[in-house]
Amino acid sequence: MALNRALIFLGPPGAGKGTQAKRIAERYQVPHLSTGDMFRDAVACGTELGLVAKPIMERGDLVPDPIVMGMVEERLCRPDCSGGVVLDGFPRTLEQAQRLEPILERCGLGKPWVIDIHVDDDVLVRRLSGRWTCSVGGEIYNVYDAPPKNAGVCDFDGGKLIQRLDDRPEVVKERLRAYHKQTEPLIEYYRRQGLLETVDGSASVERVSSAIARVIERAQGRDGHL
Repeated sequence: MALNRALIFLGPPGAGKGTQAKRIAERYQVPHLSTGDMFRDAVACGTELGLVAKPIMERGDLVPDPIVMGMVEERLCRPDCSGGVVLDGFPRTLEQAQRLEPILERCGLGKPWVIDIHVDDDVLVRRLSGRWTCSVGGEIYNVYDAPPKNAGVCDFDGGKLIQRLDDRPEVVKERLRAYHKQTEPLIEYYRRQGLLETVDGSASVERVSSAIARVIERAQGRDGHL
């Protein structure tokens, strides 16, 4: 069965929304898009908005919402999105969500489905702060849940394991505080419209995928309402 909708994944850093978004996009053969993807695509294609955004991005500044929403509409109205699309981490704010609605209507995608992947903060801190990456091959370990055989050393190539700055516990906690402040109004906005369903992101990747598939099947069986 086709998706025929925009499926929005919400979730804090480390919840696994990127992994799940990719799986659903592959299952339904629809584009999997993030704002980063759309920005890079607009710049690469030399669109009018892409040319405006390019110097802003190169300076490391935030792209203003009117430009962001223009690029989103430009991308969503392309033919490859007519059968549906998976949006990963977008919209990020209530204002973006409100601006997205008429864009989806104009692109023939109707009301979105929204899935919030919920994971308790203490689990996320453990999940992210325990993450270390091989400096040679990029393999990822978790010192709590999937440690290397020898501490600090990759099992495959003996490379030194390093931790990203934004995976340090104090940074992770600040990222989570920022996420909750920005996104909780967005979650309530979609919940009030009956467009949101929450799944437990602390389960295994396979279990979360199965839960998401059941949500989509129910929505399709109820004429598009979660």
